[in-house]
Amino acid sequence: MQRNACRKSTLWRGVILALCFAAKPGLALAGSYQFLAPPETDLNRVYKINRHTGEVGACQFGIDETAPKGQANFGVTLCYPQGQGAGPQTPSDYRLAASHDAADGSIFRVNRRSGEMSVCYVLKEKVVCTAMVK
Repeated sequence: MQRNACRKSTLWRGVILALCFAAKPGLALAGSYQFLAPPETDLNRVYKINRHTGEVGACQFGIDETAPKGQANFGVTLCYPQGQGAGPQTPSDYRLAASHDAADGSIFRVNRRSGEMSVCYVLKEKVVCTAMVK
């Protein structure tokens, strides 16, 4: 008797979840980005990648220099625009990977289908990536 109640409860949860995805198609695409901090220990930067297109971006904390004197200075999120190589790649399955070098502020972009990878980093206020290679 108790097993049937559990099965019915699980079935209803599945139906409700399916209805939520049908009502909000964007939920089905959740998880299309990955975020990863580089291994450099004195850098407050986080990289992101669109797992389908391979586009890479980066943001970090910055001090808000425009805050009026005497007011609390909470800071701002500084995001870097895409530069050479950081834009869309051939659609595939991309991920970010970090080295184990505590002085390395870059991140690896890895194509999990082809085995290609490139290195991405911030250069002259832009996110740039080397060419994809095997």
